[in-house]
Amino acid sequence: MELVHQHVCFIGGEWVKSLGNELLQDVNPATGEVFAEAANGNRQDIDKAVTAAQQSFDERSWLGMDPLERSRTLGRLAHLLREHRDQLANVMVEENGMPINFAQWLEIPMAADVFDYFASLIPITGGRTLPFSLPGPQGEYLLMTLKEPTGVAGVITPWNFPLLMPAWKVAPALAAGCSVVLKPAPETPLTALALADLAQQAGIPDGVFNVVPGGDEAGRALVLHPQVPKIAFTGQTQTGVEVMRAAAPFLKRVTLELGGKSPQVVFDDVDLNEVVAGALFGVYLYSGQVCQAGSRILVQDTLYRQFVDKLTADAQNLVLGDGLDVGTDLGPIISASQRDRVLSYVAQGRQDGAVLTTGGKAMDRPGFFIQPTVFSEVKPSMTIFQEEIFGPVLSVIPFHDEEEAIQLANGTRYGLAAGVWTRDIKRAMRVTRQIKSGTVWLNTYQILSPTAPFGGYKQSGIGRELGPDALEAYLETKTVIVDGNEQALAFF
Repeated sequence: MELVHQHVCFIGGEWVKSLGNELLQDVNPATGEVFAEAANGNRQDIDKAVTAAQQSFDERSWLGMDPLERSRTLGRLAHLLREHRDQLANVMVEENGMPINFAQWLEIPMAADVFDYFASLIPITGGRTLPFSLPGPQGEYLLMTLKEPTGVAGVITPWNFPLLMPAWKVAPALAAGCSVVLKPAPETPLTALALADLAQQAGIPDGVFNVVPGGDEAGRALVLHPQVPKIAFTGQTQTGVEVMRAAAPFLKRVTLELGGKSPQVVFDDVDLNEVVAGALFGVYLYSGQVCQAGSRILVQDTLYRQFVDKLTADAQNLVLGDGLDVGTDLGPIISASQRDRVLSYVAQGRQDGAVLTTGGKAMDRPGFFIQPTVFSEVKPSMTIFQEEIFGPVLSVIPFHDEEEAIQLANGTRYGLAAGVWTRDIKRAMRVTRQIKSGTVWLNTYQILSPTAPFGGYKQSGIGRELGPDALEAYLETKTVIVDGNEQALAFF
């Protein structure tokens, strides 16, 4: 079945031409060549999509469906994602360059699991009965809460996980009973449109799930639209600040999953080979274009030199190539501009005095490739220590004791994720308690579950994706108090 839809938006259950005249150029980052075009939605397209979503919400075409049927519908979507795994993977690899093995065996199955998980919550989502308390003699009162969807949810997602990031937001929004307008990243529109195709096949009613590809104009229109009370955004921290500022006059509910500069803390009691392998996966997954990438590796000074040497040697053995090649470890950077941005950080690191132990160069081949890059002798004051690079660049920093390790780990404005590597479980828990981040991995990294809330402290975001917390973000709580007394309470 053909899942690639060019030049169109998905609005109200129909494939429609954009009301604008421009098209998005879909570039394969492994070749640098345009392989497809997509609609470049504008403010009018967003308004049309929101109107369709609001109509479906008002008509209760989704919310009014039997909860078990809604659950089965999301389950069918999960099944269709798995059934069309290979087709979806090919689209994703062409759009953003990720290795095909990652697309087939991680991103798509994880996205399907997310829909299955939130499908399972639909029949058990509801309010509670609570004890009632009133001064004086206790009468007969029933106190309960109801859970109701926020309404139309505006979802804005990035290019690095073009299926998984929409799933993280669309699945809980639909499970809560919301209608959704998704504005995917302009670099990866076709994957989002493929999701819309499968959602329609699964039986999600017309207007409940809408997709408008586009850039800044479409995103801004969605955030500002008065009929969109809920915004869920994943992207750069600065853009998240702008989203929050734009949403503030409307007092919209906002979930922000933003940047990171995550530390991996390595103590000297570990198995060197195991930790180096795990740390490399923690930072070089998808060429470092991951918000929770463990790009600052803090290593106890007694192990530091040995660790740097082993890490450098293993990084040099990683294979760069086209994501369609099953032997590829690292694919390309998403675009020429992002490649140049990453290389500017490499130049800044060298200028600041960090020691480049390997990599740091673009590959002399078509596409946007950068060698796996390792810096040692990095100081906390350096730009490469403080700022998110979003590329295959890691810094290795020595520390002497737990106190210094914690200080270094918490030494940025971010708090998305962290890793602690040690055989001492008591030390692991002491350090975990003191690290300010939304997720801490112990003796592993990058492992996620649909059941586990994910999000950040500090400037890494607001709210949580996944787990029961994510569902709550799309629900309002209504308190209902029922007087069961023979006579109504009267003061006068």
